[in-house]
Amino acid sequence: MSALPKVDAAKLLRFAAAAYEKAGLPPDEAHLCADSLVQADLCGHQSHGVLRLSWYVARLQAGVCDAKARPSLALDAGAMAVIDGHEAMGQVVAAFGAQEAIARAKQHGIAAVAMRHSNHFGTAFYYTLMAARSGCIGFLSTNASPAMAPWGGREKVLGNNPFSWACPAGRHAPMVLDMANTGVARGKIYLAKQKGLPIPLGWAINADGAPTTDPAEAIQGIILPMAEHKGYAIALMMDMLSGVLTGSGFSTDVFGPYQAKKRSCAGHFMIAINIEAIQPLAEFNARVEELIARMKLVPRAEGFDEIYYPGEMEARQEIENRANGLVLPADTLADLQKLAGEMGLNDSLLF
Repeated sequence: MSALPKVDAAKLLRFAAAAYEKAGLPPDEAHLCADSLVQADLCGHQSHGVLRLSWYVARLQAGVCDAKARPSLALDAGAMAVIDGHEAMGQVVAAFGAQEAIARAKQHGIAAVAMRHSNHFGTAFYYTLMAARSGCIGFLSTNASPAMAPWGGREKVLGNNPFSWACPAGRHAPMVLDMANTGVARGKIYLAKQKGLPIPLGWAINADGAPTTDPAEAIQGIILPMAEHKGYAIALMMDMLSGVLTGSGFSTDVFGPYQAKKRSCAGHFMIAINIEAIQPLAEFNARVEELIARMKLVPRAEGFDEIYYPGEMEARQEIENRANGLVLPADTLADLQKLAGEMGLNDSLLF
């Protein structure tokens, strides 16, 4: 079997941005949406990378994502704001919301921004990192289409509803957590299906409620929560913040990015904390460096060569992948080539 070609991240970004422009987005928003996908691939999270490009393009072409929409303030209350996304791309709404949260935190010390009438936005860490790089602590939650049952149930009524925290870490890359409340993000099951690989037992049950290693059965069935009842409870609280509080859809009202003709109804909720309002940023950075050092000094368990802090592995992978190129799954490459043909794009942008 011949090795898959390595793809240059800059070329991949240009290709994805060109596809978004063809689908109607203005250049700045096309670049933002493309960058959010390529950033996920660079960090090793291919489940949220260009695998999803054709899904988002299909939603723009169907009109359930409005390429001409611009987010606006529905409520301006100083340290709090509500943003109406007007069905714009989720990446556009979330970036607008993050910028509002950061600016308001710089003025008030802390800010909370609710976002409604939005769409799936890719990885949550893309936006909390905006806060970390601005000297803030960022929190972001979102809701998603039903993927799991309430603990003890057998019907999908709750999304994996991911959330992210990020903060600066001094001389280190930012400390960042981005996690879904299912045992695994649904995108990883789609990725396994693309690669023709089984999934581990414990990730999902099929439609009959039996454990499965077949990703296709898992997609049709139910993805299990992380940490059993704890994952279910956290997902429910994220739906309260992202859906109920923001005035968005929640539970079974929310539809996913792969459902090309369904209005998303997703909502997001962001908090930014200006570190300088509590202590000098340099002091905070030094204290986080000490926290990381204490983690790394712990004696390692059998089978572990190193202890990582959240976000460290992704930062290292980004450096390596930018330098050496990305290896994308064969099905993803084929999907991108198909998209290039359908949209009249020169696929030399990619290869």
